[in-house]
Parts: sequence; structure tokens; C-alpha cells
Amino acid sequence: MGKVITITSRKGGVGKTTTAINLAGVYSNLGKKVLLIDFDLYANSIALSLNLKNQRNIYNIVLDIGNNKFTEIADYVSKYNDYISVLASVGDARIVNQIDTKYVEQIINMSKFSYDVVLIDTSHVLDHLNLVIYDNSDVIVNVMSNDPVDLVNTKNFINIASDIDYKNLRILLNESNSLEEKYFSLYDIREFLNYNISYKLGKEFYVKTIDKYVLDGKILTLNNVYKSNYKKLENIGLDLIKED
Repeated sequence: MGKVITITSRKGGVGKTTTAINLAGVYSNLGKKVLLIDFDLYANSIALSLNLKNQRNIYNIVLDIGNNKFTEIADYVSKYNDYISVLASVGDARIVNQIDTKYVEQIINMSKFSYDVVLIDTSHVLDHLNLVIYDNSDVIVNVMSNDPVDLVNTKNFINIASDIDYKNLRILLNESNSLEEKYFSLYDIREFLNYNISYKLGKEFYVKTIDKYVLDGKILTLNNVYKSNYKKLENIGLDLIKED
């Protein structure tokens, strides 16, 4: 059974999708079969970021399950390399509402039988779809920035997660998205959240040419540009899949 790791956030633009993709690169380097599922249904960011021309997506699976035509997950994914596969999002607002959340649990559970790690990217909206995804995850990683609005929203999410008993919530503080944005110290953030910061990506992870890598469909953790910082990301990846 594969490990299901959901990457989420409470604000857009904090590096959630980039984190999911880089973790996929980490697991690929470790020789693990990885499935990236893009449940940010309106964006389709993962397939676009990796330059994948997907023929089928989440909508096709839902349609086929509903019509008893589903075969296996492998028939709906696009392969990035020998270890990384992507189940693409819909990306078409006209049919997003046709994705019934009752099929989401099935998709996640079926994926666990075929892959060592299932990495799920979500939207930053706390809606019914995301709650279903969280319920079926082994670990939830909330990516946050050093930003006042993000701090408040993350604190609210931590309180909600506590109320509904999500025991495996991790907070990843990402300060590599912006060199200017640093309003609070790590101590201030911990005190405000009243919660531990599990992982931190500092300014040393900032990549000035990140747009070029996205345009080329490259994963940073599979390229030499991240070599000096790779070990920290590898340690995060290993920590996420270790047994409780």
C-alpha cells in the first residue's frame, strides 16, 4: 500500500504545487513509483508545469467509474519519467462541477495499490472536495508563507484540523518564494500558531530562474541546480513516508 501525502495551503502562490513536484523528484531519485494527482481542478498546474500533453484526466476516470468502464489507473495517467506519473486535473471550469466527490475516495484508494507514493496537490479553498481528500490522506502538509494573511488562515485551519481530529498535519514554512517577504521570526510564527513548524525552506532555496525550469518542464530536484540543497528536501521526503 502506497503512502498518500496531500500538499495543501490556505493561500495561493505559496509554492504548494512546486513543493509537490519537487517531492516527486525526490522520490523518483529514491527509485519509488510516484503518482502526482492534481486535485486543484480549475488550474491543471502540474501537467502544465511539466509540459505533459495528457490525453485523459480525472474527469475521464469519474466518467468511466460511473459507467462501469474503468480499467486501471495506469490507463489514465501521463508518464513524466520511469518513476513519476501524473493524473491530470480537469482544467475546464465547465465540467469541474460534474466531478462527484464520492469518486475521489475510490481514486485515491485505487492509486495506493499501484504506487509507492501518491502525492496530491489541492486548491487552497477549504471545500468539501478537500475535506474528502484530507480524510483519505496519511499525511497532510500545509505549505505556508511568511505573510500575515497566511498566518491567520493557517491558524484557523490548524484549529479546524484539531476539531475534526486530523492527527498527521505538518506545517511547511516556505520562505523561498520571495526574498522580500519576511515579516515574522520563526519563534513569532510558532507562538502565534501555537503549533510546531515541521519543515522550513529558507531563502537558500530561492531559484531566480524558476520560470525557465517550468517553461522547460523540468523538475528542480532532478537537476543539478538543486544539488547543494537537495539533502534537506530528501530528508523531508523521507520523513513524510516513514512509518508512524
